[in-house]
Amino acid sequence: MAQNPTITSVSESKPPYFWGIDIGGTGIKIGLVDDIGQTLSFETLPTRESEGATAAMQRVAAVVKDVEEQLGVSGQVRRIGLGSPGPMDLKRGYLVAPPQLPSWWDFPIRDTVSKLLGRPVTFLNDANAAAYGEFWLGTGKTDRSMLLLTLGTGVGGGIILEDELVNGVNSFGSECGHILVDPSPTAQLCVWGGGRGQLEAYASASAVVHRTRAKLTEGRQSLLSGHLHGHDSELTAKRVYEAAVEGDELALEIIHETARWLGIGITSIVHTIDPGSVVLGGAMNFGGKDSPIGQRFLKGISDEFQRRTFENVFAGTTIHFASLGADAGYLGVAGYARKESQSK
Repeated sequence: MAQNPTITSVSESKPPYFWGIDIGGTGIKIGLVDDIGQTLSFETLPTRESEGATAAMQRVAAVVKDVEEQLGVSGQVRRIGLGSPGPMDLKRGYLVAPPQLPSWWDFPIRDTVSKLLGRPVTFLNDANAAAYGEFWLGTGKTDRSMLLLTLGTGVGGGIILEDELVNGVNSFGSECGHILVDPSPTAQLCVWGGGRGQLEAYASASAVVHRTRAKLTEGRQSLLSGHLHGHDSELTAKRVYEAAVEGDELALEIIHETARWLGIGITSIVHTIDPGSVVLGGAMNFGGKDSPIGQRFLKGISDEFQRRTFENVFAGTTIHFASLGADAGYLGVAGYARKESQSK
Protein backbone atom coordinates (compact mmCIF):
# COMPACT_ATOMS: atom_id res chain seq x y z
CA MET A 1 0.00 0.00 0.00
CA ALA A 2 1.34 3.42 -0.94
CA GLN A 3 2.32 5.66 1.96
CA ASN A 4 1.90 9.40 2.18
CA PRO A 5 5.13 11.40 1.90
CA THR A 6 6.96 12.76 4.94
CA ILE A 7 5.61 16.20 5.84
CA THR A 8 7.95 19.05 6.79
CA SER A 9 6.67 21.90 8.97
CA VAL A 10 6.67 25.44 7.63
CA SER A 11 9.16 26.45 10.32
CA GLU A 12 11.69 23.92 9.01
CA SER A 13 11.07 24.60 5.32
CA LYS A 14 12.90 26.75 2.81
CA PRO A 15 10.69 29.15 0.80
CA PRO A 16 9.63 29.93 -1.85
CA TYR A 17 7.00 27.25 -2.39
CA PHE A 18 5.51 25.47 -5.39
CA TRP A 19 2.43 23.33 -5.86
CA GLY A 20 2.66 20.01 -7.65
CA ILE A 21 -0.65 18.67 -9.00
CA ASP A 22 -0.49 15.18 -10.53
CA ILE A 23 -3.68 14.13 -12.33
CA GLY A 24 -4.48 10.46 -12.86
CA GLY A 25 -7.46 8.57 -14.20
CA THR A 26 -8.77 7.76 -10.71
CA GLY A 27 -6.96 10.14 -8.36
CA ILE A 28 -5.30 13.55 -8.14
CA LYS A 29 -2.25 14.12 -5.93
CA ILE A 30 -1.71 17.65 -4.61
CA GLY A 31 1.54 18.53 -2.86
CA LEU A 32 3.04 21.80 -1.62
CA VAL A 33 6.82 21.64 -2.04
CA ASP A 34 9.55 23.99 -0.85
CA ASP A 35 12.69 25.19 -2.63
CA ILE A 36 14.71 22.05 -1.75
CA GLY A 37 11.98 19.50 -2.45
CA GLN A 38 10.50 19.02 1.00
CA THR A 39 6.73 18.44 1.15
CA LEU A 40 4.74 20.76 3.45
CA SER A 41 1.28 19.42 2.60
CA PHE A 42 -0.07 16.46 0.68
CA GLU A 43 -3.66 15.69 -0.28
CA THR A 44 -5.38 13.29 -2.65
CA LEU A 45 -8.73 13.72 -4.35
CA PRO A 46 -10.79 11.32 -6.45
CA THR A 47 -10.67 12.41 -10.09
CA ARG A 48 -14.38 11.78 -10.72
CA GLU A 49 -13.65 11.84 -14.43
CA SER A 50 -17.28 11.79 -15.52
CA GLU A 51 -18.01 15.08 -13.69
CA GLY A 52 -15.64 16.86 -16.08
CA ALA A 53 -12.40 18.78 -15.85
CA THR A 54 -13.81 22.10 -14.66
CA ALA A 55 -15.42 20.56 -11.58
CA ALA A 56 -12.22 18.67 -10.75
CA MET A 57 -10.04 21.77 -11.06
CA GLN A 58 -12.44 23.72 -8.85
CA ARG A 59 -12.07 21.03 -6.17
CA VAL A 60 -8.28 21.18 -6.54
CA ALA A 61 -8.32 24.98 -6.24
CA ALA A 62 -10.39 24.76 -3.07
CA VAL A 63 -7.81 22.43 -1.48
CA VAL A 64 -4.93 24.68 -2.53
CA LYS A 65 -6.54 27.81 -1.09
CA ASP A 66 -7.49 26.04 2.15
CA VAL A 67 -3.97 24.67 2.72
CA GLU A 68 -2.29 28.00 1.95
CA GLU A 69 -4.58 29.74 4.44
CA GLN A 70 -3.96 27.13 7.13
CA LEU A 71 -0.17 27.27 6.69
CA GLY A 72 -0.02 31.02 6.14
CA VAL A 73 2.12 30.77 3.00
CA SER A 74 -0.06 32.33 0.28
CA GLY A 75 2.36 35.16 -0.45
CA GLN A 76 5.31 32.77 -0.76
CA VAL A 77 3.89 30.39 -3.38
CA ARG A 78 5.54 31.32 -6.68
CA ARG A 79 4.11 28.94 -9.24
CA ILE A 80 1.93 25.88 -9.76
CA GLY A 81 3.02 22.70 -11.50
CA LEU A 82 0.38 20.61 -13.28
CA GLY A 83 0.97 17.14 -14.72
CA SER A 84 -1.54 15.03 -16.61
CA PRO A 85 -1.74 12.16 -19.08
CA GLY A 86 -1.44 12.97 -22.78
CA PRO A 87 -1.95 13.52 -25.64
CA MET A 88 -1.81 17.21 -24.90
CA ASP A 89 -0.89 20.54 -26.45
CA LEU A 90 1.66 22.09 -24.12
CA LYS A 91 1.91 25.40 -25.99
CA ARG A 92 -1.83 26.07 -25.71
CA GLY A 93 -2.13 24.39 -22.32
CA TYR A 94 -4.79 21.95 -23.53
CA LEU A 95 -5.60 18.38 -22.74
CA VAL A 96 -6.20 16.93 -26.20
CA ALA A 97 -7.34 13.31 -25.96
CA PRO A 98 -6.10 11.43 -22.87
CA PRO A 99 -7.72 7.97 -23.00
CA GLN A 100 -8.02 7.85 -19.19
CA LEU A 101 -10.01 11.11 -19.20
CA PRO A 102 -12.51 10.98 -22.09
CA SER A 103 -14.76 13.69 -20.59
CA TRP A 104 -11.82 16.08 -20.40
CA TRP A 105 -10.79 16.17 -24.06
CA ASP A 106 -10.00 19.54 -25.69
CA PHE A 107 -9.95 21.29 -22.32
CA PRO A 108 -7.80 24.40 -21.57
CA ILE A 109 -6.55 23.01 -18.29
CA ARG A 110 -3.47 25.19 -17.78
CA ASP A 111 -5.28 28.51 -18.09
CA THR A 112 -8.28 27.25 -16.12
CA VAL A 113 -6.05 26.42 -13.14
CA SER A 114 -4.15 29.69 -13.53
CA LYS A 115 -7.38 31.72 -13.41
CA LEU A 116 -8.74 29.78 -10.45
CA LEU A 117 -5.59 30.35 -8.41
CA GLY A 118 -4.22 33.60 -9.81
CA ARG A 119 -0.73 32.27 -10.50
CA PRO A 120 1.29 31.06 -13.48
CA VAL A 121 1.08 27.34 -14.20
CA THR A 122 3.71 24.97 -15.56
CA PHE A 123 2.06 22.18 -17.58
CA LEU A 124 3.74 18.81 -18.27
CA ASN A 125 3.03 15.30 -19.43
CA ASP A 126 2.74 13.11 -16.33
CA ALA A 127 5.63 10.81 -17.31
CA ASN A 128 7.88 13.79 -17.99
CA ALA A 129 6.90 15.15 -14.59
CA ALA A 130 7.85 11.84 -12.95
CA ALA A 131 11.15 11.89 -14.82
CA TYR A 132 11.96 15.35 -13.52
CA GLY A 133 11.06 14.24 -10.00
CA GLU A 134 13.55 11.38 -10.14
CA PHE A 135 16.10 13.72 -11.71
CA TRP A 136 15.67 16.44 -9.05
CA LEU A 137 15.24 14.36 -5.90
CA GLY A 138 15.46 10.67 -6.71
CA THR A 139 17.65 8.11 -8.43
CA GLY A 140 18.96 10.62 -10.98
CA LYS A 141 19.75 13.47 -8.59
CA THR A 142 23.50 13.30 -9.27
CA ASP A 143 23.04 13.16 -13.08
CA ARG A 144 22.98 15.88 -15.72
CA SER A 145 21.01 13.73 -18.18
CA MET A 146 18.60 10.85 -17.59
CA LEU A 147 16.08 8.54 -19.24
CA LEU A 148 13.06 7.38 -17.23
CA LEU A 149 10.80 4.57 -18.36
CA THR A 150 7.60 4.09 -16.34
CA LEU A 151 6.29 0.55 -16.50
CA GLY A 152 2.58 0.21 -15.83
CA THR A 153 -0.53 -0.48 -17.90
CA GLY A 154 1.49 1.17 -20.67
CA VAL A 155 5.08 2.36 -20.92
CA GLY A 156 5.70 6.05 -20.28
CA GLY A 157 8.92 7.91 -20.79
CA GLY A 158 10.78 11.02 -19.79
CA ILE A 159 14.07 12.33 -21.16
CA ILE A 160 16.25 14.99 -19.56
CA LEU A 161 19.32 16.22 -21.44
CA GLU A 162 21.69 18.60 -19.69
CA ASP A 163 19.04 19.60 -17.13
CA GLU A 164 16.31 20.19 -19.75
CA LEU A 165 13.19 18.10 -20.34
CA VAL A 166 12.55 16.94 -23.90
CA ASN A 167 8.91 17.97 -24.43
CA GLY A 168 8.93 18.07 -28.22
CA VAL A 169 7.45 20.29 -30.94
CA ASN A 170 4.16 18.34 -30.90
CA SER A 171 4.08 17.85 -27.10
CA PHE A 172 5.01 14.23 -27.79
CA GLY A 173 8.66 14.31 -26.77
CA SER A 174 9.99 11.45 -24.62
CA GLU A 175 7.10 9.10 -25.49
CA CYS A 176 9.53 6.19 -25.35
CA GLY A 177 6.82 3.56 -25.01
CA HIS A 178 5.96 4.18 -28.65
CA ILE A 179 9.38 3.52 -30.17
CA LEU A 180 9.39 0.61 -32.61
CA VAL A 181 10.97 -2.64 -31.45
CA ASP A 182 9.25 -5.14 -33.78
CA PRO A 183 8.70 -4.24 -37.47
CA SER A 184 7.01 -7.51 -38.43
CA PRO A 185 3.46 -7.38 -39.86
CA THR A 186 2.24 -9.65 -37.05
CA ALA A 187 3.74 -7.53 -34.25
CA GLN A 188 1.66 -6.81 -31.18
CA LEU A 189 -0.48 -3.69 -30.84
CA CYS A 190 -0.24 -1.17 -27.98
CA VAL A 191 -3.04 -1.08 -25.45
CA TRP A 192 -3.57 2.69 -25.53
CA GLY A 193 -4.15 3.06 -29.25
CA GLY A 194 -0.52 3.12 -30.31
CA GLY A 195 0.90 1.56 -33.43
CA ARG A 196 1.93 -2.01 -34.08
CA GLY A 197 5.27 -3.26 -32.79
CA GLN A 198 5.92 -0.52 -30.24
CA LEU A 199 7.75 -1.08 -26.94
CA GLU A 200 4.58 -0.67 -24.90
CA ALA A 201 3.09 -3.70 -26.64
CA TYR A 202 5.90 -5.89 -25.27
CA ALA A 203 7.14 -4.37 -22.01
CA SER A 204 4.04 -3.08 -20.18
CA ALA A 205 1.93 -4.82 -17.55
CA SER A 206 -0.76 -5.25 -20.21
CA ALA A 207 1.77 -6.98 -22.47
CA VAL A 208 2.86 -9.25 -19.64
CA VAL A 209 -0.75 -10.33 -19.09
CA HIS A 210 -1.34 -10.78 -22.83
CA ARG A 211 1.71 -13.01 -23.33
CA THR A 212 0.99 -15.01 -20.20
CA ARG A 213 -2.60 -15.62 -21.24
CA ALA A 214 -1.51 -16.66 -24.74
CA LYS A 215 0.96 -19.23 -23.39
CA LEU A 216 -1.54 -20.60 -20.90
CA THR A 217 -4.07 -20.97 -23.72
CA GLU A 218 -1.47 -22.98 -25.64
CA GLY A 219 -1.43 -25.44 -22.76
CA ARG A 220 1.57 -24.36 -20.71
CA GLN A 221 1.37 -25.57 -17.13
CA SER A 222 1.84 -22.94 -14.47
CA LEU A 223 0.78 -21.78 -11.04
CA LEU A 224 -1.10 -19.15 -13.04
CA SER A 225 -3.26 -21.69 -14.88
CA GLY A 226 -6.14 -21.21 -12.46
CA HIS A 227 -6.53 -17.61 -13.63
CA LEU A 228 -6.86 -18.45 -17.32
CA HIS A 229 -10.65 -18.69 -17.44
CA GLY A 230 -11.41 -16.08 -14.82
CA HIS A 231 -12.06 -12.38 -15.24
CA ASP A 232 -9.25 -10.43 -16.93
CA SER A 233 -8.48 -8.65 -13.65
CA GLU A 234 -7.52 -11.97 -12.04
CA LEU A 235 -4.42 -12.35 -14.21
CA THR A 236 -2.06 -9.45 -13.51
CA ALA A 237 1.63 -8.64 -13.73
CA LYS A 238 1.69 -8.77 -9.92
CA ARG A 239 0.40 -12.36 -10.00
CA VAL A 240 3.10 -13.20 -12.54
CA TYR A 241 5.67 -11.81 -10.11
CA GLU A 242 4.19 -13.78 -7.21
CA ALA A 243 4.35 -16.98 -9.27
CA ALA A 244 7.97 -16.20 -10.18
CA VAL A 245 8.81 -15.90 -6.48
CA GLU A 246 7.49 -19.45 -6.11
CA GLY A 247 9.84 -20.56 -8.90
CA ASP A 248 7.15 -20.91 -11.60
CA GLU A 249 8.89 -21.58 -14.92
CA LEU A 250 6.37 -19.76 -17.11
CA ALA A 251 6.34 -16.66 -14.88
CA LEU A 252 10.14 -16.49 -14.90
CA GLU A 253 10.11 -16.88 -18.70
CA ILE A 254 7.62 -14.01 -19.11
CA ILE A 255 9.72 -11.73 -16.89
CA HIS A 256 12.87 -12.65 -18.85
CA GLU A 257 11.11 -11.86 -22.15
CA THR A 258 9.97 -8.51 -20.76
CA ALA A 259 13.53 -7.69 -19.71
CA ARG A 260 14.77 -8.60 -23.19
CA TRP A 261 12.31 -6.26 -24.91
CA LEU A 262 13.21 -3.46 -22.53
CA GLY A 263 16.89 -4.05 -23.22
CA ILE A 264 16.20 -3.71 -26.95
CA GLY A 265 14.20 -0.51 -26.48
CA ILE A 266 16.72 1.03 -24.11
CA THR A 267 19.53 0.33 -26.58
CA SER A 268 17.76 2.31 -29.31
CA ILE A 269 17.06 5.25 -27.00
CA VAL A 270 20.57 5.30 -25.53
CA HIS A 271 22.10 5.18 -29.01
CA THR A 272 20.04 8.28 -29.83
CA ILE A 273 20.55 10.46 -26.74
CA ASP A 274 23.36 8.81 -24.68
CA PRO A 275 22.04 9.96 -21.28
CA GLY A 276 24.40 7.90 -19.15
CA SER A 277 21.59 7.11 -16.71
CA VAL A 278 18.51 4.93 -17.23
CA VAL A 279 15.88 4.77 -14.48
CA LEU A 280 12.95 2.33 -14.35
CA GLY A 281 9.82 3.51 -12.54
CA GLY A 282 6.15 2.59 -12.44
CA ALA A 283 4.25 -0.09 -10.58
CA MET A 284 5.59 -3.04 -12.60
CA ASN A 285 9.07 -3.62 -11.19
CA PHE A 286 8.69 -7.29 -10.18
CA GLY A 287 9.63 -6.54 -6.58
CA GLY A 288 12.23 -3.88 -7.36
CA LYS A 289 15.73 -3.61 -5.95
CA ASP A 290 14.87 -5.43 -2.70
CA SER A 291 13.61 -8.56 -4.46
CA PRO A 292 15.72 -11.32 -6.06
CA ILE A 293 13.20 -11.41 -8.92
CA GLY A 294 13.48 -7.63 -9.35
CA GLN A 295 17.26 -7.87 -9.43
CA ARG A 296 17.01 -10.71 -11.95
CA PHE A 297 14.71 -8.55 -14.09
CA LEU A 298 17.18 -5.64 -13.95
CA LYS A 299 20.10 -7.91 -14.82
CA GLY A 300 18.17 -9.29 -17.81
CA ILE A 301 17.69 -5.75 -19.11
CA SER A 302 21.34 -4.90 -18.56
CA ASP A 303 22.53 -8.11 -20.22
CA GLU A 304 20.44 -7.45 -23.33
CA PHE A 305 21.68 -3.87 -23.48
CA GLN A 306 25.27 -5.06 -23.18
CA ARG A 307 24.80 -7.51 -26.05
CA ARG A 308 23.49 -4.77 -28.34
CA THR A 309 25.54 -1.68 -27.47
CA PHE A 310 29.18 -0.62 -27.61
CA GLU A 311 31.59 -1.49 -24.83
CA ASN A 312 32.26 2.11 -23.81
CA VAL A 313 28.55 2.98 -23.90
CA PHE A 314 27.68 0.04 -21.65
CA ALA A 315 30.48 0.96 -19.25
CA GLY A 316 29.27 4.56 -19.08
CA THR A 317 25.56 3.85 -18.60
CA THR A 318 23.81 2.94 -15.35
CA ILE A 319 20.41 1.21 -15.18
CA HIS A 320 18.61 1.44 -11.84
CA PHE A 321 15.12 1.35 -10.35
CA ALA A 322 13.40 4.61 -9.48
CA SER A 323 13.26 5.61 -5.81
CA LEU A 324 10.38 8.10 -5.40
CA GLY A 325 7.52 5.75 -6.22
CA ALA A 326 4.12 7.37 -6.71
CA ASP A 327 5.43 10.70 -5.37
CA ALA A 328 7.61 11.33 -8.42
CA GLY A 329 4.85 13.04 -10.42
CA TYR A 330 3.79 15.78 -8.02
CA LEU A 331 7.39 16.36 -6.87
CA GLY A 332 8.63 16.55 -10.45
CA VAL A 333 6.03 18.99 -11.71
CA ALA A 334 6.57 21.17 -8.63
CA GLY A 335 10.30 21.00 -9.30
CA TYR A 336 9.87 22.01 -12.91
CA ALA A 337 7.62 24.88 -11.85
CA ARG A 338 10.50 25.93 -9.57
CA LYS A 339 12.91 25.73 -12.50
CA GLU A 340 10.65 27.86 -14.70
CA SER A 341 10.17 30.36 -11.88
CA GLN A 342 13.93 30.76 -11.57
CA SER A 343 14.31 31.38 -15.31
CA LYS A 344 11.70 34.16 -15.48
